[in-house]
Amino acid sequence: MKKMVITRNIEPHYREQIQAIIPDWELIAGKDKHIWQDHAKDAEIIAGWKNGLEEYCLTPESKLKWFQSWSAGIDYLPLQEMNSRDLYLTSANGVHAYPISETIFGLMLALTRKIHTYVKNQQKKTWHHAHMGLEIHEKTIGIIGVGTIGKETAKIAKAFGMRVLGVRHSGQPVDYVDEMYTPDQLDQLLPNCDYVVVTLPLTKETNRLFGAEQFKQMKASAFFINIGRGEILVETDLIQALMEGAIAGAGLDVFETEPLSPESPFWEMENVIVTPHTSGSTENYNQRVIENILIPNLKAYLSGEVPPINLVNFSKGY
Repeated sequence: MKKMVITRNIEPHYREQIQAIIPDWELIAGKDKHIWQDHAKDAEIIAGWKNGLEEYCLTPESKLKWFQSWSAGIDYLPLQEMNSRDLYLTSANGVHAYPISETIFGLMLALTRKIHTYVKNQQKKTWHHAHMGLEIHEKTIGIIGVGTIGKETAKIAKAFGMRVLGVRHSGQPVDYVDEMYTPDQLDQLLPNCDYVVVTLPLTKETNRLFGAEQFKQMKASAFFINIGRGEILVETDLIQALMEGAIAGAGLDVFETEPLSPESPFWEMENVIVTPHTSGSTENYNQRVIENILIPNLKAYLSGEVPPINLVNFSKGY
């Protein structure tokens, strides 16, 4: 009997939906290791990564043919080993568009309208204007990485009458983006932005993409938002840029090392908002992964097709 393993706790009705598609398969689902460890080496399909899973599913005797990631980012997976086994790898890209775009604007609005400062003042019972005077309407936003998250962010930006600049590899136009640039044109985009939003995946090309040179190209009044990966920027360069006033502030959801060290200067900076890598969290996460990605991919796989949704190109890293 063929096996499918899901290393997540899923609601009973989703389990029933999946089992109905593979009635002759054994379906094992649960996040605790004792639930899946005795089945992972025999599983043809696995959904959701867990630390130590490679000891079971990437061995010579493993039967794994397709791995469905439960996350959009796949940089933490053993990609080289997966590629060498000629597996299908599909990501959960697309499930985060709503929650992350909401977080992006939450950070932008908080920094612009001093909400983070007022929350701190409230805790101290301090009534102070904090020299607040900026507004977000009709400003320019640069979205570095116009994928599903970037597109949703651009759409929301238009509600504020913002000018939207975007970066994507192809340079091809996208709805709600006024001007599109390629990665090698970053230096042309940055000086024009009031907000720079990074939504890129971590790859060889994006690793440490933002450093001292890029922060110097930005306006001193600009805000930097990163919800991609911490390694996309050089944190020491960002800290220096913030301390020297090279840029106005930052909203950061991801960091080079997580959890963020208590010694990090980011914690104490008045012009920085730190969130604990939660921008993608949502009550609808499982629903979107299962209904929009896993089930359609599963039906295609059972029909002998390559899983069509979010198939990862190993050479590109996404």
